[in-house]
Amino acid sequence: MILTGKVWRYGDNVDTDVIIPARYLNTSNPKELAIHCMEDIDPGFAGRVEQGDILAAGRNFGCGSSREHAPVALRASGISCVIAASFARIFYRNAINIGLPLIELAEADEIQAGDSVSVDVASGKVTNLTSGKTYQAEPLPEFIQEIARAGGLINFVKGEA
Repeated sequence: MILTGKVWRYGDNVDTDVIIPARYLNTSNPKELAIHCMEDIDPGFAGRVEQGDILAAGRNFGCGSSREHAPVALRASGISCVIAASFARIFYRNAINIGLPLIELAEADEIQAGDSVSVDVASGKVTNLTSGKTYQAEPLPEFIQEIARAGGLINFVKGEA
C-alpha cells in the first residue's frame, strides 16, 4: 500500500480532545465527526483537508482519552495516514482497529506542512517528494497491514470468517 498526499503538520502531544472535541461526541457518525476534526487547533481544517492527505506530528500523538472517535474523525476527514515521532498506545490501537495506517518515524519533525509525501506502508519507506529526503521507519507488522488493507478490524474479521 503506497499512499501519497499533502502534509498537515502539528506538534507534540496532540490529544484526542484536539483531534475531535468532546462536545461533539454525542455522535459516532464518521461524517459528523469529520466536520469538527481538528477545529480547536486548526479551524477550517475540515474544509481544506483533501482525500488522501497525510498528517505529520511530533511525539505522543493521540494522547488523552481512549475514545475511538479521534482516529475515526481523522480517517473520515480524508487523512490516509498519520506519521508521528511517537503515538499514544491507545490511539495507535484504535487507529489500527479502524484501518488508519500509522508510521512511527523519529524524523517526523523534518516533514513540513504543505510538503508532498509518499508512504510505502509495507516497507516503512517515507519519501518527502518536496525536499527529496527519504526516511526509513519500522514497517507495520504484516497482520496489521492486512487489517489496514481490509479497512479495519471488523472488515478483516468478516473476511476471515
